[in-house]
Amino acid sequence: MVNVEVISKEIVKPSSPTPNHLYHYQLSFLDQITPPIYTSLVLFYEFNDEIQPEPAAAVISKHLKKSLSEVLTLFYPLAGRVKIDNHLVQCNDEGIPYLEAQVTNCRLCDFQQNPMPGELLKLIPFELRDHDNSEFALGVQLNIFECGGYAIGLCISHKLADGLSMTMFAKTWAAITRGENETKIERPEFVSAAVFPPADDVSGYRTFGVIPKNKVTKSAPTIEHLREKYTGLAEDDREKRPSRVQALSAFLWRRFAEASKDDHSIDENILHAAVHTVNLRPRTDPPIPRCSFGNFYQIFLTTPFVSSSSSSSGIDDQESCHAMVKQVREELSKIDKDHVKRLQKGGHGSYINRFIQRLAKPGMVVTLSFSSLCSFPLYDTDFGWGRPTWVAVPPPPFKNLIVLADTKEVGGIEAYVSLADDDAMTKFESDAFIQRRVGMNQDGSAGSNVTGHRAKL
Repeated sequence: MVNVEVISKEIVKPSSPTPNHLYHYQLSFLDQITPPIYTSLVLFYEFNDEIQPEPAAAVISKHLKKSLSEVLTLFYPLAGRVKIDNHLVQCNDEGIPYLEAQVTNCRLCDFQQNPMPGELLKLIPFELRDHDNSEFALGVQLNIFECGGYAIGLCISHKLADGLSMTMFAKTWAAITRGENETKIERPEFVSAAVFPPADDVSGYRTFGVIPKNKVTKSAPTIEHLREKYTGLAEDDREKRPSRVQALSAFLWRRFAEASKDDHSIDENILHAAVHTVNLRPRTDPPIPRCSFGNFYQIFLTTPFVSSSSSSSGIDDQESCHAMVKQVREELSKIDKDHVKRLQKGGHGSYINRFIQRLAKPGMVVTLSFSSLCSFPLYDTDFGWGRPTWVAVPPPPFKNLIVLADTKEVGGIEAYVSLADDDAMTKFESDAFIQRRVGMNQDGSAGSNVTGHRAKL
């Protein structure tokens, strides 16, 4: 168990006041229907004395607090107070919590070599489930390791920001810290409510609930072979090669579906569904700038067929799920500019209703959701002491959710897997195809319960 002791806590406020006409920040419709949780990142940094001596912890903290105050003037809603019932933020510059903590029984290099995903929760300032009980939109925790190096834990309100917005905030904060020229600093654009106007009543739109945190597995497989395998299974030789995310999510979904079969009677009518998220910024007309701050994502559902053996078409074998890759592409193609226009004109209700109807089929529906941070500039967050050695995602408080993120090495993906209970995780981890493809090694100390895995091929 990692021992993390908070040694100080203060409120950091914007360096300049927010103009009066920006006092009320209106949430968009997509902000409104996003669950009231925190999303988070932990960025790890270590020093090489041969290249750059390690600065004192007090120096690091001083620079971070000063630049944090400056970046809050750009991201002014984050320094305000979230009023979820009213669907707005009061941009009153009251500031955000900034914590300093000491990690006393674990070296940074040990944490990275044998990561314990559940322990990441100790390196962030908030419980991820607690946004309903907090008005803070952002929190920061600086964790200092005694042997050298540090980790910055960020928590940001999902009501205000999606994964790309969170990454953009971190990157801009880092640029200010290292003294980047103002002309090169990417500034946020607050256009979400204009693009997706808010609704008066969204009580019927929340379809996913938050549950207590569960065990998590973390892996970093090489997936090029999976991409080739899924391409080779295509009936049409001209079919496009699947992306890294499509190939890995199909593989993990198939293993989840196989592992969960034993939980149900053979007589039950079980439908295994996959839920993906898609970034809407490039799918609007005209495209929304990448720096647009807010929630610009949508979920879509696929329900590929999985048999206990090879399908009659001969396309899928026991390891593959080519049907899912194909369906993901088909569903993704439907989220085009015309679809987004219908959403902007108030077509949210019909889309959500169709989504719910698909989940309300006879029998039992078991869903596995995917959220991808891949291709986001996670490793561009240089505060002046070099790029992070690892960017980790603390376990989100949802059941049956997999978060995918790039590794520092080009081409790799880490998968953070949260399942409904210990039994489900045990079956998933012990799956022969998972062990063969991912080659997971147990994390944690000898004799302890397994709280996570990290794997490389």
